[in-house]
Amino acid sequence: MRSDISRRGSRTSAGHRPTAGRGGPSRDSAPLDDLDRRIAHALQLDGRLAFSRIAEVLGVSDQTIARRWARLRADRSMRVLGLTEPAVLGETVWLVRVSTTPDAAVPLAEALARRTDTTWVAMMAGGTEVSAVARAGSDWTHEGGGEALLLRELPRTPRVLAVHAYCQLHQFFGGAEGLILKSGMLSPDQVAQLAPPPPTPPEEPVRLTADDRTLLTRLAHDGRTPVAELASATGWSPSAVRRRMAELRGCGALYFDVEYGPRVFGQGLRAAVWLSVPPARLHATGEALAAHEEVAFACATTGAANLFLTVVCRDTRELYAYLTGPVARLSGVQNVETYPVVRSLKGPGPFLQSQVRSTRARQDPHRAP
Repeated sequence: MRSDISRRGSRTSAGHRPTAGRGGPSRDSAPLDDLDRRIAHALQLDGRLAFSRIAEVLGVSDQTIARRWARLRADRSMRVLGLTEPAVLGETVWLVRVSTTPDAAVPLAEALARRTDTTWVAMMAGGTEVSAVARAGSDWTHEGGGEALLLRELPRTPRVLAVHAYCQLHQFFGGAEGLILKSGMLSPDQVAQLAPPPPTPPEEPVRLTADDRTLLTRLAHDGRTPVAELASATGWSPSAVRRRMAELRGCGALYFDVEYGPRVFGQGLRAAVWLSVPPARLHATGEALAAHEEVAFACATTGAANLFLTVVCRDTRELYAYLTGPVARLSGVQNVETYPVVRSLKGPGPFLQSQVRSTRARQDPHRAP
């Protein structure tokens, strides 16, 4: 895990407007001001920071922070999510691409988004290709071990023309390291005051109990759920809730992420980029790409293309400039495939019904609300 970004702060100049990389619903409105962006940066560092602590470091009142965050939640569809790290739980991550007939793409994408074992569900390539991330156990000692249930079900789905799945081998950037951390809105000193200690990954995968999963389900919907509500949901005491959250965060099994729509920060284009790199250059190239401010996610995968990126830009001109500039200057890149995301149905957190309504409204502008 690349904790250096969260500890040091920005890799871009102070005041640079952050790019967006989250797939949740968004509303178009006036640009965020600097305080809004600093609050988002602080909560990306630690999603459960007390408003009083954020206010102290930013030099404003508690009431101002609370009021601003309430507005960001209501008007910008921002939310803090408590999410789990697959590697720490011993899970395998699959990047899935599904080609369908034109009439099947939207229903399939919606069905994938509703599943609890998927994240990052989107439509690409003119609406006839659906992409998703699926998680599965990683016991490769048994037949079928590590294979997501989804991969066994998709080939039997009507009107599915092809299924391609790529196993994630190594993550260079993403997860707890949200793109907001590259924004430069907080100074290195402010980051040092707000960032929690980096986690210490365990030697063996963390095994979750049923009560753990109840806790994590609540946090996945709202990472800032009060401790009293979490205690009521789990049947634990408030002190037990705090202790277990600290344990899960300390080993890296639980992290907090700020979800937001791409247009919130003025970056309207998200693209999936596949690169082919010689094995000897794979790690160095992945590390270099992870530092680019346009890169929201980077990992090494199986398959003919062994590097995958999620890139966010303002428009196609910026995407072209990125591909022909920073990417082209990397030695060893042999092939590049780029697919703009035309619709996002699900981001890193649980599926929201409003995301289906938003997708259908874009598909049919005359549809009644």
